[in-house]
Amino acid sequence: MQQYYGGIIRRQQHLIRCLGGDRQRNTLLSVNTRMQSVMNPTLEADSLSILRSISPTLDSSKHKGQAGKIAVLGGCREYTGAPYFSAISALKIGADLSHVICTKDAAPVIKSYSPELIVHPLLEESYSVREEDRKSVSTLVLAEVDKWMERFDCLVIGPGLGRDPFLLDCVSDIMKHARQSNVPMVIDGDGLFLVTNRLDLVSGYPLAVLTPNVNEYKRLVQKVLNCEVNDQDGPQQLLSLASSIGGVTILRKGLSDYISDGKEVRSVSIFGSPRRCGGQGDILSGSVAVFLAWARKLVDKEGPTMSPTMLGCIAGSALMRKAASLAFEDKKRSTLTSDIIECLGRSLEDICPAR
Repeated sequence: MQQYYGGIIRRQQHLIRCLGGDRQRNTLLSVNTRMQSVMNPTLEADSLSILRSISPTLDSSKHKGQAGKIAVLGGCREYTGAPYFSAISALKIGADLSHVICTKDAAPVIKSYSPELIVHPLLEESYSVREEDRKSVSTLVLAEVDKWMERFDCLVIGPGLGRDPFLLDCVSDIMKHARQSNVPMVIDGDGLFLVTNRLDLVSGYPLAVLTPNVNEYKRLVQKVLNCEVNDQDGPQQLLSLASSIGGVTILRKGLSDYISDGKEVRSVSIFGSPRRCGGQGDILSGSVAVFLAWARKLVDKEGPTMSPTMLGCIAGSALMRKAASLAFEDKKRSTLTSDIIECLGRSLEDICPAR
């Protein structure tokens, strides 16, 4: 791995010498510095081996549900695609059942995308609830979701959730109950907006995973560490951030994905795609949820080598990057999130054949 990254940097340096000129030189030196800070081979996880070790064998003696039951908490009037992307990705990777808990307006739309998903129209937004009814409605929503809680191996919170205040209050209550039930949570999108303003919802919970993009990460750093993002010492700052939130696991998305649970830092740099179409983070959240559920069973059975949240993030990142790479090879600039989803199964089969 060290030789691989060294080769990249040497080729960049050769290109600088060939081009000459201060402007080109300064630009490429800046890129080279960034590449060295991002691609740190000493932190690179053996992600393919981890992915293979986590993925369960296909056994005809197993029954429905043993390969994972994932629930996505998200979807409102404006955003119906994100929860679908997350939930269907979980199925494509190998989860047996995938649920979407969304608002009543979003449910028919999400149902129409795929009959494979179990859609629960349970959430409410402020516009549909009178002020005097909000407490009773909130209690009812929590009770309905709580009926299903013990069946879920992992919750994905945030894709297409929106920022309606009443809806976010309901989701906060659901997160508290998930935590009491020891259900892992992968938090993305508007879920990160909620958590950044309500750190108590995840602080000290080792089964919580945050998957911020560049802007979401910036807000977390400012809120928790009271400083700006420091790319020169990025891994150490990520370690401090995860530790300061009480040992949650953070997957910082970027050119390389960096992952920390406050105890260690690992990176995933393999594969990837230059295409940045919306929805890839939703695929990642569903992917991490499945691998986290699988890793948790593995750790319970064989004992800990690394936390299940770290294992799930590393495997989920590697598979997502592999699928994005395959989709881009075929579609190039026209690559869409749906194209990447269709490559998830083939990517997993390439790395970890079913038989």
